Order: sequence, then C-alpha cells, then structure tokens
Amino acid sequence: MKRKGTVYLGADHAGFAIKEYIKDVLVKMKYPLEDVGTFCTESVDYPDYAERVAVAIIKGRNRKGILTCGTGVGASIAANKVPGIRAALVHDVKTARLSREHNNANLLVLGGVPFNKNKVEKIIRAWLTAKFQGGRHERRIRKISRLEKKYYQTSLSDKQKLADLV
Repeated sequence: MKRKGTVYLGADHAGFAIKEYIKDVLVKMKYPLEDVGTFCTESVDYPDYAERVAVAIIKGRNRKGILTCGTGVGASIAANKVPGIRAALVHDVKTARLSREHNNANLLVLGGVPFNKNKVEKIIRAWLTAKFQGGRHERRIRKISRLEKKYYQTSLSDKQKLADLV
C-alpha cells in the first residue's frame, strides 16, 4: 500500500473552526498532517498562514495542503503568489475532484464561515483521492509554470513597467 503524504494545514482566525474539523477528517482518513496555525480565534492575517502552508508544500515532493480563511478568497490569492503553488478555492465535490484531475492543484482552499461538516468531508475526500490525469492537462500546467517563470523572474525595472501599464 502506498504511503499517504503529509497534508499541511493552515488557517486564519475565521478559518480556525473548519481547520480543526479538517484535522479530525484527516485523522479518520489516516493521513499524516502538520498544522502550521493559527491555533486560536484571535485575529491574525491570512497571508502569513498561506505562506507557511505554501512553502511547506513546495519544499517536498507530492505534498498537499489545505488552507482556510473566512471566504477562502484571500488565502487562495496569497497562496498562489508562491511559485509552484496551484491553490484551488473549492465550494463543491465536483470542483474539488476536477481541481486535482485537470489542474493538479496542490493546495485546497475552503471558506470557513459558515461551513457544513458533511459537505467539507466529501470535498476533502474527493480532493485527496482524485489523481491528476495528465495528457492535455499536462500541457496547460507547463504553461502555468512558464507564466510563473516569466513574471516572477523579471527585473525590478520590468516590474515597474508592468505596474505602470495597470
């Protein structure tokens, strides 16, 4: 039987409750996990936890993460700033499955306010068990990687030129 890779969890204060529930789901599914915080409902900034999860994912092979904040929007935007991260903000089982099969998402993002335990568990199960299909989707993932390289490796003056265009 293939060993399950560690799932890295992170949340801001608004996503804390759903993160704690997700930990229970992962334990039930026998996934090793690492919780990078937050560890309470005191106000914190989601980019800090998005970065922690994203960096943990890119430091290893075949790693995955789950990130939560109030809506999931801010956390997904922040996480997707880290090269190599393909964070998918998901609201249903079909999108969870397709984010892995078509986009090879390595980070699942969920909104935490409010959340439905049954739905969240189904989403997590679908996301963790889905496999990347490759084929035509591989070509698209390579194009995303090229975009990251193109725009993250520009010089400061080039970045200023881009900013001036906006």
